[in-house]
Amino acid sequence: MAKFTTRLDNNFCFLSHNTSTSQSSILLNRTSRKNLQLQLSPSKHRFNFNVLCSIKEKENVKGEIEKVGGGASGGGLVNGVRVEELDRKTGLGRENASKEAGFDLVWPPWKNIPQRYKLIGTTSLAFVICNMDKVNLSVAIIPMSHQFGWNSSVAGVVQSSFFWGYALSQLPGGWLSKLFGGRKVLEIGVLAWSLATALVPVLAGFMPGLLLSRVLVGIGEGVSPSAATDLIARHVSIPLEERSRAVSFVFGGLSVGSVTGLLVAPTLIQNLGWESVFYLFGLLGIWWYLGFHFLGKGLASDAVEVEHVAPLQSANLHKSWNNSLEELAQTKTSWSNTQEELRASLKDVPWKAFFRRPAVWAMIYAHFCGSWGHYTCLSWLPTFFSEELNLNLREAAWVSILPPLASVFVTSIAAQFADNLIANGVETTTVRKICQAISFLSPATCMILSSLDLGLQPWEIVGCLSCGLALSSFALSGLYCTHQDISPEYASILLGITNTVGAVPGIVGVALTGFLLDSTHSWSMSLFAPSIFFYLTGTIVWLAFASSKPQSFSESD
Repeated sequence: MAKFTTRLDNNFCFLSHNTSTSQSSILLNRTSRKNLQLQLSPSKHRFNFNVLCSIKEKENVKGEIEKVGGGASGGGLVNGVRVEELDRKTGLGRENASKEAGFDLVWPPWKNIPQRYKLIGTTSLAFVICNMDKVNLSVAIIPMSHQFGWNSSVAGVVQSSFFWGYALSQLPGGWLSKLFGGRKVLEIGVLAWSLATALVPVLAGFMPGLLLSRVLVGIGEGVSPSAATDLIARHVSIPLEERSRAVSFVFGGLSVGSVTGLLVAPTLIQNLGWESVFYLFGLLGIWWYLGFHFLGKGLASDAVEVEHVAPLQSANLHKSWNNSLEELAQTKTSWSNTQEELRASLKDVPWKAFFRRPAVWAMIYAHFCGSWGHYTCLSWLPTFFSEELNLNLREAAWVSILPPLASVFVTSIAAQFADNLIANGVETTTVRKICQAISFLSPATCMILSSLDLGLQPWEIVGCLSCGLALSSFALSGLYCTHQDISPEYASILLGITNTVGAVPGIVGVALTGFLLDSTHSWSMSLFAPSIFFYLTGTIVWLAFASSKPQSFSESD
């Protein structure tokens, strides 16, 4: 039976293992040992475990080392374990023939994960927080309306204010992502919207301040889609065969964020007040910023991107994120001397060529149509379930979870479906058209069924709408991949263009729904009818003009 003892020697902790005939699975298998000692010594990024053994059969071990080519250097591999000669001056070995065998525990745990998976995972987490901060108001608006005496029209204006900033930041977000890189723009965007979210309770009693805080949330979140698209499009380790899955996983974080926000918000509101969702969700974004700041060291140093260097970009903008504050300071001091260069970088973008392509117009209109249904339902479904189906706050919010929760599963199926079709030789344009048609026709059909007086039970209406809205996630393998398909270089700017137009339904549609609801008192006319119209017309335009063929966008074309 083995006996283990510990002792302290020369500021090191030793674990001694004494046995007459021990066979070690860690070091030098099938070799007799005595006085087996384990030395723990920390390093910067991992724990090193050094195994010290007193060797009686010195010549035999030396010969075994030489067989694997390590004798000349005094160290080598014995049975797959690295062995190095200890410095006699350390005094750690009790005999001159002491050897050191080491193995490493990798720390942090994600160190050996491929860089593209780190990039995709952290970006997806940012989108989780993004939609948590977007949907928190759709739940909190109910108690806020009661507290401040808002009618549906005022509540619609408050909810739509987010999209004012969201629309304004789309094109700047795409341009900044191309100029400085999507990673930096995403990090700053998350910090900005998180701080603005935490300010909502402070400014809620002052309408201009409340609207301004939601505009700032929209600006921060508005740069994120272009930043993420830039990361995916210019990261050369993400091949075309994985693009649908990468885009779906990143933007699928929006559905996870909606689920999480709608699940957590009612409990927080009922126990801690509606203010708590803004404080806690804002704090979560700040934590993400700090964590990404730490993780960004590895991402920035190891990830390989295709560089599209604008005149303003310099070597300082490609340093590790550990030097980001210094970089920002250097960038700030250079603004006064680089106005002409900034104008030149804007002129380099082939704006006219974009709008000459029917495929670009198809993306613009499809984005508008999809956003109308998505944003109006995202903002008004909790109220619809509460008033039309007579559910309380918690029940309405939890029922509202079903569409985004189902979207999480649909997203993975749609991505695999699209990538498999492309891998089997189906033309990319055909795949994008199929996926986008499914994403439009499915919710349109389900909304029609919910609007008609068919005598459906409340749970049947909930199931029908959840199914249709979940299938709209096929757009992540349709429209949202097309920007990268036709031009990886300008993907972020193209998404900025389409997302700018796509944000208009958030401004107009959300407010118009509240106005129509006050006027008609009909959810079918105010919420469903406009969405059905845009879903159907969007399908026609997309099938007629969409294309995923690479475009040069040369001004001379």
